[in-house]
Amino acid sequence: MIVKSLELENFRNYKKLKIDFDKGVNILYGDNAQGKTNILEALYISATTKSHKGSKDKDVINFESDEGHIKTILDKQGMESRIDMHLRRSKAKGIAIDKVRIKKISELLGLMNVVFFSPEDMGIIKNAPAERRKFADMELCQLDPIYLYNLNNYNKIINQRNDILKEINFKPDYRGMLDIYDSQLLSYGKKVIERRRQFTEELNNIIYSIHKDLSGGREEIKIQYVPQTSEEDMEEKLKKNTERDIRMKMTSVGPHRDDFAFISNGIDVRTYGSQGQQRTAALSLKLSEIELVKKTAKENPILLLDDVLSELDSNRQTQLLNSIGDIQTIITCTGLDDFVNNRFEIDKIYKVTNGTVSSEN
Repeated sequence: MIVKSLELENFRNYKKLKIDFDKGVNILYGDNAQGKTNILEALYISATTKSHKGSKDKDVINFESDEGHIKTILDKQGMESRIDMHLRRSKAKGIAIDKVRIKKISELLGLMNVVFFSPEDMGIIKNAPAERRKFADMELCQLDPIYLYNLNNYNKIINQRNDILKEINFKPDYRGMLDIYDSQLLSYGKKVIERRRQFTEELNNIIYSIHKDLSGGREEIKIQYVPQTSEEDMEEKLKKNTERDIRMKMTSVGPHRDDFAFISNGIDVRTYGSQGQQRTAALSLKLSEIELVKKTAKENPILLLDDVLSELDSNRQTQLLNSIGDIQTIITCTGLDDFVNNRFEIDKIYKVTNGTVSSEN
């Protein structure tokens, strides 16, 4: 799978843009704040409907406009597909595949698998658990529509249950509704936990050898899934914490509080690892994500690298660039020196200057 072209209209600092991509390595270079990352963000939105930055639709529309558009043309095994995103400030986005409007996000996810790697991803290991849950959820939602369905329902019920918890002190009759929500919460929550456990096992089968290579054979790594509750204990814990939940006005039990730990040579990298070890673990995780997509989706993902090389030492740069292989890759950077120094083959070079993109080869 490759992206053939991207068209933007009133997206971020682009009034109009059409860019054709090579099936190999594409470099977008230029000074900071010129619009390089915006191109990657548009591709990520095309694949997932969401900004990797967490931005809302109204924030990615050019400030002079009320609407914006993203059109992405894909080539999947010789078959062309088109994804259209109609962004609106005051309404939900409209999405069409091959000019047919879709009603459910699940109809889009998996059509265009991307792996996005930015300097912020270095924080996956050391930041709060929400970052690691987000990583797992975004990957699983692209690869597994059943997980997407279960997670969406779980999150919806959590929000509804929390609304009830906030009202119980004023409306005691609402207490009887908790049993209804708890039953649904258990049904979907157990499925989320089970799939995350399986996901962790799948990643462990991949990340071990990748991390050993990246660390020069000095480190072995294992990902541990740290669920806030097990499938077997969830019902008991939910009931036990009912009074606490009413006092706190929020649900304290369930996979929305899960975490993942990275254990290297017997130590928790997040707590005790050096900055270098944390970066190596994060890089290993993203490279494992590529291999997992290949294995699960039976096709290469599109790799989006946002100014990552500047965050890595020369050894990790080389490891990352060597891992690309035949994957279509779109890289942003401020200069081309890193690629020249690594004697890395570049198929297409674009210079980005203040919202304009020009091809240099």
